[in-house]
Amino acid sequence: TIIAAIQEKKGEHIISLDLRKINEAVADFFIVCEASNQPQIRAIAENVEHRVREKCGEDPYHHEGYNNLHWVLIDYVNVVVHIMQSETRKFYQLEEMWSDAAAKDHAV
Repeated sequence: TIIAAIQEKKGEHIISLDLRKINEAVADFFIVCEASNQPQIRAIAENVEHRVREKCGEDPYHHEGYNNLHWVLIDYVNVVVHIMQSETRKFYQLEEMWSDAAAKDHAV
């Protein structure tokens, strides 16, 4: 549902990281994507929250980043969604930080 919601709003470079075998992980999965501008980040984030609520009946435990729209994080406890601008994603390199996780590319 989350990946489909990101794809609906043209999120790019969508990767899911399976963190279940990493003891230090704070969630079971990270879903990371990027957007080219702030309005697109907001549109993706809002669509993810809307679709998950609609299809799964779940509200996020926590979300942050809607104020500056460089990196919006949506926390569903077991799944954490990261929607980032390209520059922010390159700087923080989440995929490198969690390189022990199994990664899956969700290219359209």
